Amino acid sequence: MEVTFRGVRGSIAVPGPDTVKYGGNTTCIEVTTDDGQNIILDGGTGIRLVGQEMLARLPVKCSIFITHTHWDHIQGLPFFLPLFIPGNQIDIYGSYDPVYGKDLKSILSQQMEYCYFPVRENELNATISYTNIRELQEFHIGNAKVTGLLMNHPVLNYGYKIEADGKSMFFTGDHEPQNNFYSPGDEGYEEFQESIDEKEQVYIDFIKDVDLLIADSQYTDEEYSMKTGWGHSTFTKNIRLAQKANVKKLIFTHHEPVRTDQQLDELYEQLLADKELLGDLDTDLSREGVTIKL
Repeated sequence: MEVTFRGVRGSIAVPGPDTVKYGGNTTCIEVTTDDGQNIILDGGTGIRLVGQEMLARLPVKCSIFITHTHWDHIQGLPFFLPLFIPGNQIDIYGSYDPVYGKDLKSILSQQMEYCYFPVRENELNATISYTNIRELQEFHIGNAKVTGLLMNHPVLNYGYKIEADGKSMFFTGDHEPQNNFYSPGDEGYEEFQESIDEKEQVYIDFIKDVDLLIADSQYTDEEYSMKTGWGHSTFTKNIRLAQKANVKKLIFTHHEPVRTDQQLDELYEQLLADKELLGDLDTDLSREGVTIKL
């Protein structure tokens, strides 16, 4: 199984001279199994290049799993060229929105209405299927098994575990470990903390021993103190969770859009210097175009 980073930025695409090293496209991860299955996690702006490369091997058959439908995770889909070509089969999976009562197809189709885009969804020529998934529902794509786990974000967000070829990986999508809004000693604090601990343990058990964890690490601890509740995690929080789950390798992704390549390098060097925090955990920063062979 190969994992290729196609988009690693959070919130908004940021092309320019200060983001060349790590990349400026928003979230997209391409997974290719040993039997040739193409599984794409999220359709941020990074998916555009994936589609262009796929044109060299028509017809295209691929599966796209959407963690959630915020703009930076779907805005590349209208530019995914295989959707426009007859004979291609594109299977899209993601969440129903219970707040607005919209299914996955309705949500994705809306960004292709004429007020936003010149080509409507019903004008696409590929054969497209839409599946609204349930938590822990398993999908078999060739020899791969894909399972979604509900994470914590201001919209329903699924993290996806992919198991194939004797290896496993998990991508969080956008996720913020839940906080206890009660203060110690307040009525309700202990009960709510127990609920938080139970949910964290479910997450830890689900990713236990995975070969690769790709985790939303948009903020430093200092930044997080001012952005609590925005739906994103920190480097430190992900390190501690990865250690509890005995993860073999942790990749930090969803880079803060205002952070330059140089700032990312400096931040990561500081992390590597903290041996007490890292221990022997294998870590790296996600970088556009890099492929990891599991």
